[in-house]
Amino acid sequence: MSEGDSATRPSGSTSEATEATVSMPESEIREYAAREQAPGLPMLGLGVLALLGGIALMFAGGTTAAWWLVAIGVIAAIGGVLTLVGLVAVSPGEARVLQFLGRYTGTLRTSGLQWVNPLTTRKRISTRIRNHETNVMKVNDADGSPIEIAAVVVWQVADTAQASFTVDDFVEFVQTQTETAVRHIATSYPYDKAGSENLSLRENAAEITTKLSVEVAERVRSAGVEVVESRLTHLAYAPEIAQSMLQRQQADAVVAARERIVQGAVGMVESALRDLSEQQVVELDEERKAAMVSNLLVVLCGDNAAQPVVNTGSLYH
Repeated sequence: MSEGDSATRPSGSTSEATEATVSMPESEIREYAAREQAPGLPMLGLGVLALLGGIALMFAGGTTAAWWLVAIGVIAAIGGVLTLVGLVAVSPGEARVLQFLGRYTGTLRTSGLQWVNPLTTRKRISTRIRNHETNVMKVNDADGSPIEIAAVVVWQVADTAQASFTVDDFVEFVQTQTETAVRHIATSYPYDKAGSENLSLRENAAEITTKLSVEVAERVRSAGVEVVESRLTHLAYAPEIAQSMLQRQQADAVVAARERIVQGAVGMVESALRDLSEQQVVELDEERKAAMVSNLLVVLCGDNAAQPVVNTGSLYH
């Protein structure tokens, strides 16, 4: 059985277990825009001009033996090369985290050609929306029954600095924390209610999914990751108990159907007795009323059609 919905909030000890906040360390670093930057196209032109000018000066100085021109040309060429090295192209849906001598100096998010300090290192971070689907995991629910569960989490990087410096690999971190949250949610609720008033994984999928989103978001927040949505993709009893649980569900369905039939039959009998009395069709003593109620309940609640019997005697014989 697969579930694509979500879940809420239980009561009692189960609720207290899932309401506990996840304690994750706070990151001290926060993303901010790179300060040492400039538009890329003007700097590209400047770098090309400096490089070509430096080469021209070195050539002119070499032919005229004017070594001071050669020195100026070398300096200009080096400046042009450094200017070109500082150019960085930022594509839509990505950012560049800048570091200078090991110190975080800001993040580039503006797409297009940009220029930054040529001595900085630039780490590419994707800010696109991604999804992670867990493998089907076998866990025990709150009642101890083995179940299979899987979920998909939609997420994206919200703070590139935290994603770069708080954890070693934020993608692997999201995957691990998602699986941990799914296991915790699965063990905090029963698969189905089975007559209880608490939430269940199968019948309260919307509320369970909401709780899963909150828990995953708490776990990955320190890594600069924002959870967009989470959803259960697979939910079923483990194969070794699936048949037994199916029989229990069928028995519950039969009991519920019988209860509905009896309630309807009682209402029909009550209506029949009331109409007979109000319209004075026949007067029945308590014993005959009890016999009539018994016969009507047998007819209305029986599995097979009733066989009519014609009474050729009196009402009492």
